[in-house]
Amino acid sequence: MSSGEPREPREPQASPAAHLPDELPPGERASIAFLAVVALVSCAVDLATKAWAHARLAGFDAKRSGPKIFTVIPDHLDFIFAQNPGGAWSFLRSLPDGLRRPFFLFVSAAAIVFIVSIYRRVHRDQRAMKWGLALALGGAMGNLVDRIRYGWVIDFIDVYVTRGGQEFHWPTFNVADIAIVAGVILMSTDMIASARNASGPSPDPSAAPGGPAGGDAAPPLSTEAPPPAPPAG
Repeated sequence: MSSGEPREPREPQASPAAHLPDELPPGERASIAFLAVVALVSCAVDLATKAWAHARLAGFDAKRSGPKIFTVIPDHLDFIFAQNPGGAWSFLRSLPDGLRRPFFLFVSAAAIVFIVSIYRRVHRDQRAMKWGLALALGGAMGNLVDRIRYGWVIDFIDVYVTRGGQEFHWPTFNVADIAIVAGVILMSTDMIASARNASGPSPDPSAAPGGPAGGDAAPPLSTEAPPPAPPAG
């Protein structure tokens, strides 16, 4: 194509965060009170269940000659006290304590700051994103409290299956981990739905009623012969 010919405009590329504008009018932003209430409630539930697990399950069961276990669903779900120095699902628990503790303290604090900053860009009608960010914030706060006071996180939910006489366990977790995972799923759902809406076909203005410009339709062409011209004066 020569330089003198007009170039066709390129279609804008969709961004994963295109549904989160940089600024929103105060009346359209998601409620900060909603974020605070949901985050505090989920954090309180997490800390309350951890306190119960610490009081009821920590220590040695002399009758069983092993750790204390509270069976919820036989062969599938137990409550058992565990100290997790790593992240969710025991992630990076094998790191040396001198690296692991400051790393997870920094990550937890950074996650809280990031969630609050992102929430200010969320529209009040984005229900999935609002709930997702609030639940993730509450879970991050609950685990951060444990890391500050203990240096590790209390886990107590043990999910497993028994096959061929052997038990296969999922890494022990807690209510905060559930809130974080649920929050991530809700946020992903909102982002996927927004990306689909942004990439959908745009309406064709030429298909609007009334012709290409959307105005009145042009009158139909007549097939009748024109009347004869009047004789010259």
